Amino acid sequence: MLVFLIHVRDPQFYAVPASSRGANGKLRIMGFPPIGIMSLSAVVKQAGHECIMFDQANPDTPNGVIIEEIGRRRPALVGLSFLSTTSYPYAKILARQIRAAHSEVLMAFGGVFATLNAQLVKLQCPEVDFVCRGDGEQLLLDLLERLEDPGTVPGVTWAKDGRVIHNPNQSIERHLDRWPFPDRESLPLDFIESMPLDVPAVLSMERFTTMQTSRGCPWPCVFCDIPLFNEGKWRARSAQHVVDEFKHLRDLGYGSVYFVDDHFLLQPKRIEAICKGICDEGITIQWGCEGRVDSVAQHLFPAMAKAHCRTIMFGVESGSQKVLDRLQKEQTLDDVRTAVHNAKRAGIEIVHGFFVVGSPDETIEDMKATFRFASELPLDTFGFNRLCVYRGTPLWQEYVKRGLVDDAADWYKYFKCSEIDPTCLPGPVIHAQRAAGLRRLFLYKLLHHPLQTARLLRRFLRYMPLRDVLYLILKPFFGGRRGPTNAEVLSRAVEHGAMKDEAASLTQISDEVLEVVMRQSKAERQRIQHEAEPRRELPVIPV
Repeated sequence: MLVFLIHVRDPQFYAVPASSRGANGKLRIMGFPPIGIMSLSAVVKQAGHECIMFDQANPDTPNGVIIEEIGRRRPALVGLSFLSTTSYPYAKILARQIRAAHSEVLMAFGGVFATLNAQLVKLQCPEVDFVCRGDGEQLLLDLLERLEDPGTVPGVTWAKDGRVIHNPNQSIERHLDRWPFPDRESLPLDFIESMPLDVPAVLSMERFTTMQTSRGCPWPCVFCDIPLFNEGKWRARSAQHVVDEFKHLRDLGYGSVYFVDDHFLLQPKRIEAICKGICDEGITIQWGCEGRVDSVAQHLFPAMAKAHCRTIMFGVESGSQKVLDRLQKEQTLDDVRTAVHNAKRAGIEIVHGFFVVGSPDETIEDMKATFRFASELPLDTFGFNRLCVYRGTPLWQEYVKRGLVDDAADWYKYFKCSEIDPTCLPGPVIHAQRAAGLRRLFLYKLLHHPLQTARLLRRFLRYMPLRDVLYLILKPFFGGRRGPTNAEVLSRAVEHGAMKDEAASLTQISDEVLEVVMRQSKAERQRIQHEAEPRRELPVIPV
């Protein structure tokens, strides 16, 4: 049985191809690999089916090509995978284009947003036959066996005789070792590693991929829907299974890996075993992870550094304890200080801090305290993003009760909190304070931590033009007086914060208007790519 799997991305976050292909002939782009469809492809192939993957970041396979291939190959099922609210409008448009061209093909949606809004998605997008909820591995296998009679497939929402049917949930899979490693080689793309979000900087030109060693996070942060998606549970692969995947990646020539776990730093004995296995096997792949600052595994930071952990990213969020408590982070400022200092003392090369601004009840003084706090921490990189609210989060439920959002009308949208919550600072004030705070923070880092800054810039200069690195540093002092650098254009593949803010408005317009926006966005993207062409060569300055 032939299956097509498509990773849907917001077109404004597309990667710009590097000027040259990798040694294997694959097109190189900046961004995170679509580990979801890669994992599903491996599962269906192991079961004896055929699978072809498409990533919308690939300029060689635009929607028109995908639709033509569907007509030519006639797959039994076309699966569209997307993560969030921002990608949902584009998934709808693609599904409707596929349905218009091929009335007989069966289609399925999957991903976090589809899971949390399955019945509403099915009603709004009837072109899609199945909305798949939760983990996709066993569900997809069951669905392929019962495409003509999906009523007994747990986790599927579908329709019969004009009525939406919501099958019972599937049981949470705890034995993650049973699944094969993701099918990374069948996608005709290679990925360039960069810092995420608001730091458009290339980290390495090693062959890069992502890995998921655990799923879920049990903490109740008000802005996060992960606990709801995973039913509040944390599940992990065994240490040996993770080490075996590292060996597999080494054999395939990968040099850099980032864990997409929601919270890697949760189980010390498992972390210790993973690090020991990496060292015992002589694996030199560099890797990075995310975790909470109150982790009880901080004594293992030296072991992680020895096992080539290059990057740790912490969700700091704020330098105001009042704001942290409002966000239900269940962490203190002292927790943050301890974790960041421990990571740097252990020899972790890049320690990143995620911050949010524009939180409910946040004042100007709270924002100033956040930037002062960031300057006190030995962070190498940082990002400050506007807080947004999504359906499925505790904050969304609060806003429904306060009458700030209409759950029936707004379920497929997301909002910057400052746009709808009167307890937030106004948007222009947040923007001005963030710009001023970044200027002070950059200047403080340059003057008070010159060696740390120099080491980081030296890494960036291995793969980026000097002018782009200088502009990255000086931009907060001069504003947007010139067009985007090559690095900034590339960074739109990894959810650049400004583009993410703009994407919020796209969830609030009709599909008809969205069609026009997509055409305009494509034209603008082509213009930017054309203008960036003369300086789109990586690496440029070897050190």
